[in-house]
Amino acid sequence: MTDWRASLGGDPLPWLLDESAPAVRHRALRELLDRPADDPDVVEAGAAAMSADPIAAILTAQDPEGWWIKPGGGYSPKYTGTVWSVIFLDQLGADGGDERVTKGCGYVLDHAQTPSGGFGYSGGAKVPPPSSVIHCLNGNLLRSLIGLGWLQDERVQRALAWQAGAITGEGHGRWYAAIPGPGLCCGVNEGLPCGWGAAKAVLGLARVPVGERSAATGRAIRQGVEFLLSVDPATAMYPMGWGNRRPNGSWFRLGFPSGYVADVLQVMEAVCEAGAGGDPRLEPAVEWLLAQQDAEGRWVNRYPYNGKLHIDIDRPGQPSRWVTLRACRVLKMVAETGAERRA
Repeated sequence: MTDWRASLGGDPLPWLLDESAPAVRHRALRELLDRPADDPDVVEAGAAAMSADPIAAILTAQDPEGWWIKPGGGYSPKYTGTVWSVIFLDQLGADGGDERVTKGCGYVLDHAQTPSGGFGYSGGAKVPPPSSVIHCLNGNLLRSLIGLGWLQDERVQRALAWQAGAITGEGHGRWYAAIPGPGLCCGVNEGLPCGWGAAKAVLGLARVPVGERSAATGRAIRQGVEFLLSVDPATAMYPMGWGNRRPNGSWFRLGFPSGYVADVLQVMEAVCEAGAGGDPRLEPAVEWLLAQQDAEGRWVNRYPYNGKLHIDIDRPGQPSRWVTLRACRVLKMVAETGAERRA
């Protein structure tokens, strides 16, 4: 039994590798067992995932032109519009080389990018204005488009530059109401730094391979991680606007898939993917996460978006392969980074 499984109540790996859930199996083979992309089991599971729900249901709902539900910016309706469909396809591990996925990504790039370079929220047919760019959406789309193979596209590079500049303030030409200043500030959070947005932004930037990160991207990642670890992530006591004194309860409801809301586990994902999984400030969050498992080493989906997606992914209140995969992946990254730090 590997170190990351030693603290679990049971071994969930056989359950995650079950062929009845090929999308979970595909990601578990890659992310928990470190199988290469050309491994026969990985190839087989990836192909099976593309022809099975939930991926198949999302692709079936796609228009031949590449959009979902209605043409245009794709932010609405939540969570079946074009923007969300692409984000969730990536989270499910869809094949970025599939023609339908490629068409969906291209449609997002053609219709959701603002003149500033960042991705903006718009449900209409017009190009979103720069004032509609927010950290959570830009980070989500960056992560998805990079994961689906679009890192080298000039439009993705522009969105990366926007994200880095919006965090550090370097080279950022203009601030708007939605993003009133650097340091992960958000107008939706009364101009204060936003924990949800920070998690998404760091996850987007950290998707760039280490050797391909610009100096500006590296600085933005480090600043984002410092913000996320400036408080105990298990408390989620990030700045709260509009008179709020207690964190939104969604922070503590681990779920899948992930829209603009973040949970404690997603902060851990962001910190780990940024290379800081061995930071001792993450230890209370690890303890919190372990306390959420059941006796068999599984986690429940407490934020499943049921009735809001193209197809329901999990049953509320039941152990979830997807949330368990998320938790196990973080525990594995923490164990590996901690071992490197001690070496």
